[in-house]
Amino acid sequence: MAVNVRIIPATPKRHSAQNNNLTAKRRAAAYARVSTDSEEQLTSYEAQVDYYTKFIKERADWEFVKVYTDEGISATNTKKRDGFNQMIADALAGQIDLIITKSVSRFARNTVDSLVTVRQLKEKGVEVYFEKENIYTLDSKGELLITIMSSLAQEESRSISENVTWGQRKRMADGKVSLPYSQFLGYKKGEDGLPEIVESEADVVRIIFRLFIEGKTPSAIAKFLETKGKLSPGGKKKWQVATVKSILSNEKYKGDALLQKTFTVDFLNKAKKINEGEIPQYYVQNSHPAIIDPNEFDAVQAEIERRKKIGRPISCESPFSAKIVCGECGGYYGPKVWGSNTKYRRTIWRCNEKYKGDKKCSTPHITENEVKQKFIEAFNSLSNSRDEIIANCRLAQNVLCDCTELDAKLTELHQEIEIVAELSRKAIYENAHVAINQDEWQERNNGYLERHRKALEQVARIEKLKRERQNKYLMLESFIKGIETRPLVLEEFDDKLWAVAIKKVRVMPDGRLAFSFKDGTENEE
Repeated sequence: MAVNVRIIPATPKRHSAQNNNLTAKRRAAAYARVSTDSEEQLTSYEAQVDYYTKFIKERADWEFVKVYTDEGISATNTKKRDGFNQMIADALAGQIDLIITKSVSRFARNTVDSLVTVRQLKEKGVEVYFEKENIYTLDSKGELLITIMSSLAQEESRSISENVTWGQRKRMADGKVSLPYSQFLGYKKGEDGLPEIVESEADVVRIIFRLFIEGKTPSAIAKFLETKGKLSPGGKKKWQVATVKSILSNEKYKGDALLQKTFTVDFLNKAKKINEGEIPQYYVQNSHPAIIDPNEFDAVQAEIERRKKIGRPISCESPFSAKIVCGECGGYYGPKVWGSNTKYRRTIWRCNEKYKGDKKCSTPHITENEVKQKFIEAFNSLSNSRDEIIANCRLAQNVLCDCTELDAKLTELHQEIEIVAELSRKAIYENAHVAINQDEWQERNNGYLERHRKALEQVARIEKLKRERQNKYLMLESFIKGIETRPLVLEEFDDKLWAVAIKKVRVMPDGRLAFSFKDGTENEE
């Protein structure tokens, strides 16, 4: 028998926006977006909303749903685009049949995001119409065209990102400083575009530095600011310890600026990373008015490093905490209150380990006034040899803190890492394209991996040594500035000088105090 084929005509449920003959109205929505908050862009934004509202309502076969919008949002990814995400959710929930947008670049400058979203919508029978490119996503050629156009849009974003990055780095190289004023305590943008001090906020910054020098911990400082009703940089009553630490270590408060502390790793997801030497940094001195005296700032940095080294054996509530040690057992001296409920109440300092062992320490207790007076005497005794001490410190900086050889070694190791990485890549490529003995290849590749591991270990070790030398240099510099800026004869106790000058004070069994200065000088009564 002859084969009989009967054609059954299709009844399409999905139809293109170009089909005007269907009686059922399509629920149409539009998407409008601008990437910046500039006045020109906002005008464009309003024009887009008005245009698409009229565009949809003028079509008899379309039913207007809504114009979804995002204002001042980049299109490189869809994570933070609330209007866009709401539109997609409504479409997938069956509330929209057609989405109209100006162009592929308005929809997304990320090829992956664009294709994933379009495919999700196609599965639900929702079509997207890109007006500029005249692309309908339910059309057979739609996905190919979108892939091409999205790739071009993504490349455009990359180019724009590189241009913006170049401009920012050029500003940094020229020493131009910009602060996140809304989240930065103590400054506002001045009429000349440079940071200008806000005195009411600057007073809070000065309190933070003063309390830290006096021995308070960042946690105690945060609680103190809360009790006094001082607002945080974000305008909140609650202070975070991390915020206090950030203020204490931010060089901008002494009038300098370290630029490019972080950088954007990927222009698509805007991921940022702390700059650990991957790209250049720029240090600008005297870039704007200082809130904190540079000597005080350096003293605080020295105190931060000191507390890190001692590992906080006791609570730092005084400038003397963890600086006075027992000359017999080596334990730290701590404050003790005598006669707390009497009119004879007073605070003394005594070895914390005095009664903990089988044999108690014979070192006596001391008072803060005694330490202060002895410090003044010890510091004044250095006056006759001040120039010699400064010269010795400079010599130590040049000899002991020089990083020239370390930098050369690091450059050599980074080159080794690049070479080994390239050899490994070539080995992997060769293995993927040429038939070779796998045991031999594995042995060769393992050798590359081992060279890479050893080079990384050496880099970590040398970078640690470099940081130690740099910290030693800064500590000596703080010490030099501390004694250079003080009178030859000190008449009263100076807590900032104490912080930058004294490494530790040993209390001897006979009551004598031995002062160890940060330049290595020892002074014993």
